[in-house]
Amino acid sequence: MAEHKNIKVVLNGLITENPTFVQLLGMCPTLAVTTSLQNGLGMGLSATAVLIASNFLISLLRKVIPEKVRIAAFVVIIAAFVTLIEMALKAFVPDLADQLGIFIPLIVVNCIILARAEAFASKNSIGKSALDGLGMGLGFTCALCIISAVREFFGAGTIWNIPIYGTVLTPPAIIAMPPGGFIVLGLLIALINYIVAKRKAGADK
Repeated sequence: MAEHKNIKVVLNGLITENPTFVQLLGMCPTLAVTTSLQNGLGMGLSATAVLIASNFLISLLRKVIPEKVRIAAFVVIIAAFVTLIEMALKAFVPDLADQLGIFIPLIVVNCIILARAEAFASKNSIGKSALDGLGMGLGFTCALCIISAVREFFGAGTIWNIPIYGTVLTPPAIIAMPPGGFIVLGLLIALINYIVAKRKAGADK
């Protein structure tokens, strides 16, 4: 029973309450860094690491942090982990760190992380909070990767910087531009809502 609940917590972030496709959170990095699959994966995994670590520590300290300063305390904890992630990226994958630029430090104010700290980690056990961070982080990462893959394929004609259709076709440049992010995100959300509605309709019959 406990194992089933743990799986449900993870799947909640991946599917039921996916932070990007369902809750529409974290739109700034979602639209800004998803021009390539490498960038999307790097941002997603960075946010996942921060989510797991901050959820874990906030849950551990939830009975110690005074109510009046809880948001400030959450931000300090999140900022500490973001700083560690940024230093690690610059040390081990400097090219990716340069590509992501200011959006790594901005993880501190990512509404996904602050929302999970306030809504879940501050009210639940350490284990569940870490699993919630894992689920939400993986959900965010999957969403970024899907959007990135579509934009890179149609906008640049590559996947992971590997040419797919070479000079046979000219990629529509708008997909790699900011308006393309809105277009791809909107189409994917519409597709997901359509699939969910069809499944619900089938289940009701």
